[in-house]
Order: sequence, then structure tokens, then C-alpha cells
Amino acid sequence: MTQDALKALLEPRSVAVIGASTRPHAVGRAVFANILLGEFQGVVYPVNPKAHSIMGVRAYPSVLDIPDPIDLAVVVVPAPVVPQVLEECGQKGIRAAVVISAGFKEVGPQGAALEEQVKAVARKYDMALMGPNCLGLINTDPKVRLNATFARSMPPAGNIAFISQSGAVGVAALEYVVGEHIGLSKFLSIGNKAVLHENHLLQALAEDPQTDVILLYLEDLEDPKGFIELARTITGELAHKKPILAIKSGRTREGARAAASHTGALAGSDEVYESLFRQSGVLRVDTLEELFDYARALAMQPPPRGKRVAIVTNAGGPGIMATDASVRHGLQMASFTPATREALRKGLPPAAAINNPVDLVGDAQADRYAYALDLVLKDENVDAVLVICTPQIMIDLPEVARTVARIAQEHPARKPILASFMALEDIGPVARILEEAGVPNYRFPEAAARALAEMVRYVEWVHRTRTPIRVFEDVDREAARAIVQRALQEGRTFLPEPEAHALLRAYGFPTVPGRLARTEEDAVAAAAEIGYPVVLKIVSPHIIHKFDVGGVELNLQDEDAVRRAYRCIMARVQAAMPEAEIWGVYVQQYVQARDAVETILGMNRDPHFGPLLMFGLGGVYVEVLKDVTFRIAPIRELSAYRMLQEIRGHALLTGFRGQPPRDIKALAQCIMRLSQLAVEIEEIEELDINPLLALEKGQGARVLDARVLLRG
Repeated sequence: MTQDALKALLEPRSVAVIGASTRPHAVGRAVFANILLGEFQGVVYPVNPKAHSIMGVRAYPSVLDIPDPIDLAVVVVPAPVVPQVLEECGQKGIRAAVVISAGFKEVGPQGAALEEQVKAVARKYDMALMGPNCLGLINTDPKVRLNATFARSMPPAGNIAFISQSGAVGVAALEYVVGEHIGLSKFLSIGNKAVLHENHLLQALAEDPQTDVILLYLEDLEDPKGFIELARTITGELAHKKPILAIKSGRTREGARAAASHTGALAGSDEVYESLFRQSGVLRVDTLEELFDYARALAMQPPPRGKRVAIVTNAGGPGIMATDASVRHGLQMASFTPATREALRKGLPPAAAINNPVDLVGDAQADRYAYALDLVLKDENVDAVLVICTPQIMIDLPEVARTVARIAQEHPARKPILASFMALEDIGPVARILEEAGVPNYRFPEAAARALAEMVRYVEWVHRTRTPIRVFEDVDREAARAIVQRALQEGRTFLPEPEAHALLRAYGFPTVPGRLARTEEDAVAAAAEIGYPVVLKIVSPHIIHKFDVGGVELNLQDEDAVRRAYRCIMARVQAAMPEAEIWGVYVQQYVQARDAVETILGMNRDPHFGPLLMFGLGGVYVEVLKDVTFRIAPIRELSAYRMLQEIRGHALLTGFRGQPPRDIKALAQCIMRLSQLAVEIEEIEELDINPLLALEKGQGARVLDARVLLRG
């Protein structure tokens, strides 16, 4: 998509509304009225073959009849007519279009076919097309002032941009921001995303001087890989970095296909998006209220230098609530320096609490707030301040607000200040005093604490250690590909354990010694060669879950045990699956797991996102505990270590109740090797290593069992 076309979409000098209507409640009339009456700084032309004028403005039968050049067409006509209308736009030389009309792929196959026609016309003329089935777009830049939507009102100008895939959510968001006096720079409703999708608009907003924070409402992503790289750049690498916050709807995985691997069973669409957002620096939220709560803090206040927060309040209860919320969301309560505590003691009433939170007592006026705020902001142990004010009959709330606003603007410390003036009636003027000075106000202190915690999360992302995608050179790609290709040529999509272990060895995984034995005598010889004790596992291209058919015997100490185990396995498998083709048994060194932590490492190839990696606590309880985390491959080195930290059982790896720490470096290397394997051997559909034993620090890890499925 060319920059000229995007500029014509977002900053048009002339707009044609095709389908502008004389009917009072028609969508086409609402869109035209919003542009005309919203002080658009360009020229707007109504197009309607049946009307002489719309709202006193001369109408044209077609865009081809307009004598002047047009930058943007806003299309509000019945769906079947849209392709022809866009063809005329292309002939006119119009570079951008917003198709508000519905009736495309969202209504079924016939609509989808019509949408393909729309795509074809847009691509033919290299047209930046937004929609169809969307609400439209808004640009509040005073040089543009365009409201090309059918929403009821224009939001105030601000530095927050909002991209919404849903028109209905977009309407609700616009109503909310207007009611709460939250300023927007852009509002972009992308609808069905026939041509333009979120990545195109993110790229445009990355370079938009009016935008400092970007908000997303998403139902899906067109290009997940591109999104990760683009969002990483916007949130952390540009000179003018911009936080991105997102709501992703659809947190459940309906109609999930049966999966033979734990990874496939545990990885739903929500887990994929969660990992995608983590890898790209996007802050995920759950509600529109949270979206704008956090956005206001990020858009209005300077970034905190750390997570140490001070609370200044005139009531003990709300101060305690704010403390609980702060700690619960990962903030730390600042410990004041002795000098700060002494100054607070001298300047505040005897009843005041001078530790954190600072309780100024219920009759505190603006001067007391000013005194305490100045001291805590100067304290080197404080990174941010939450100011709480409950309405008391003796307090001049507007004056306290003006004082907080003045200090926020003028204090040399330049630390973030978030406020919670808890009055519910007549709070509007007080809130505007604060927010005009760049201090976001929240009705309850818990919301302010959550918003500050999101600010800290974003700062931690910006200042994270940058690591590359590690590529191991000690791998034998050709050997790995040969194993996979041989299986596929034989019509197999499951690699029995000898092949699975050989594949992993080719990529440098720490496998345990073992080999295939086709007969009882061969099993005895293999056990003697490997060394006792050993394990026997059934090997069959038809048996994926060996334990389910009695195909495993553990801790075999001598030849007699091996012979008995071999015969027992064969008898049980014959009874359970008489039709299965048996290759023999896999004789493997038995590893005492008593002092090790069982983990699981897996991969599932998502049809939309590509290879998805999973790490967690392993063993037989993995699907019960579900203590796992995910990433989309390829991953960077830091992501591998973050995966280890994110599971609830992380303490088991770092040392718990006197247990020694595990070999974190070895586990991280296994994750990175699996990432490389998943990217380079695309025929692998699913892979599980369970358990992957985490040994003591310095002793590495061991692959005990592996399961690999290929793409048929």
C-alpha cells in the first residue's frame, strides 16, 4: 500500500460521499452531515443520482461527474452496487475509499463472492480501501477535522488512536470517549478488512505526529508474523515509541480439533494471541473501560522510572485499598527516606500517617496536599504517586484538584501522578481540571493502581534486554529432513520413538541412549550394550500413546527382567491392538527422575500463526495442572527464559524448600532448539517432549520420551 494512498485515506483534501441521502435517518445522510457540519477542512461532495442537492449542497449523479479531483470516497450504497461504484472511483483517479456498506462475507458465500469483486477493483487501481461493513473513520487533527462515520458525535482532539474491527464496538467506544472527555487523534473502523488491515494502519499511526498511544479492538489478525515485528518496532524500537493496548475478543476455542499431542490439546486461540501480544510488547486488556483507563495514563503522564509507588490520601480506607491493588498488580510500596519522613512529621498534623500511604486526615485542604506531594515527589525512593481525595464537606475539591494539577505540571521531578477523586456527583468540573493538566482521574483508587501497573509493564518492555533469535550451527538439518521425508514417502505421519529421538539428536537435544530392538534377543543385546537399568517401550507406527496399551516397562535391572518385560509388552499390545504393525521395542537407558523436575516442551503448527511452542510442568498431570506457557516461533533468547519464568511452578526450577536449582540454561537452550527445528522442518505438525527432565544446575536436561506427528 503506497504512502500516497494512505495519506489520501487519512488526510484527504476532498471527499465524495457516494450514497449521500435526503432521507433524515439514512446512513448516507448521517455520514454526509457529520463531514459537512463537523468543520471538515476540505471539500465534500454528495453523490446521488436521484437528488439535486443534499443539505443544500449540490449533488452529482456519479463521481465521474464531479469536476474536481477527489482524494477519498465514502461509499454507502447497497452491497451489489459497490463494485461498480468503486470501478468509477478508480476511473476518476480516487486513491482511497471507505466502504461502510454491509452485506459481504459476514452474510455468507454470496456476500464473500461480492467482497472478492471489491478486492479485485481496489487492487486494480491500487486503492487504499477500508471496510466493507465498517463504521468509517475520524481524524481530529485541526488541519483535517474529518468525521466520516455515522456515529452521533465527534470526539475531542487528543493523542490516542483507536482501531476497531467491530463497528458496534467502535460506536460504544466513541460514546464512551465523548462522555468521558477523552481525546482521540484517529478513529479507524476496519470492518471486514478486504484490503486494508490492522498492519497497514498501525504503520501509518507509527508515523503520525498526532498519535502517542494506539488502541486495538481485534477479532482476528490478517498477518500475525507481520504484526509481531511491526508492533515490536512501534512499542520499543522507534525514536518516538508508542504503547499499543489491545482487546482480543473470543477467548475460547470452539470446535477445536482433536489433537494427539499435549500442545495441540492445550493450545487454544486465546493462548496463541496471549503469546503473540507478549512477544510484540502489546498490553492486553479485557474491557473498553480498562482500555481507556490505561490509555489515559500512558497518553497523559511521563513514564515511571520504576515500580515504587507512593500514595497520598485523606482517608485511611481508600489508602489501604490502593495499597492492596498496587501490590496485587506488581507494584511496590515505596519506602521513604528518613529525611522525607521527618519533614512529613514536622509539617503534618499529629494524627496524620507519615509512612506510605501518607494519610493527610479527613480535613486536609489543598495546602496540605501540596506540602505532602512536593516531599514524596522529591524522594529518590519514589517512582510514581497515586493521589486520593474523598469528598468531605469541609474540603474544596476544585482547589485540591487545581493544586494537584499545578504540581503535576510544574514539579521538577517529572514523575507520573494519577488521581482518584472519589466523588460521584458533580465530579465533572474537578476531573476536567485534572485532565486538562494531564492528570488522569479515576473514580476508584484500584483503577488508578491498575493503570499505573500497566505503565510500569510498558516501561519494562521498552527497557528489556534485547536478544537475537539464536541459530544453532551444530544441527544436522539433512539428517533430520531425511528422517521426515522417509516417513512421508512411506505414507506415515507419526514418527515412532526411535525416529523421534533421532530427529531430536540431529538438532542437538540431550537425548538418552537407546536403540530399536526387533526381537527378544535383540532387546537383551541392546540392554547389555546400553547398560542396566533400562526401559522398554513398544515401537509401532500405529501406536501413539504407549502407556494406554501397556506398552512400557520401566527400571529393568537384568536380562531376565528384560525378557519378561518384552513378552509382557507384546502380549498386552497384541490384546489391545491386534491390527497394529509392530516394529519391536525401544530399549532406552533408565534415568532416575527422583531428583529431577519433569517438564514438558512441545510444538503445534497453527494454520494461521505457524509453529507455536509450549513449555510447562510435565509428566502425567500436564493436562490436569495446565501449568504451561506459549510462544510463536521463532523466538528470541530472552523469550525462552521468560517462558521458564512464567509458569506457576517456576520456583521448582529455581530451588524450593532446600531443593537445588535446576539447569535453567539447558532448558532455555532446548526451547530455542525446538524453535529452530519448528521453523526449519516445516513438515512437523506436532511435537511433544514429555518428560524433559530438568537436572541440577550444570548437569543439563534429558529427553526421556518424544512424540512427533507430521503434516500429511
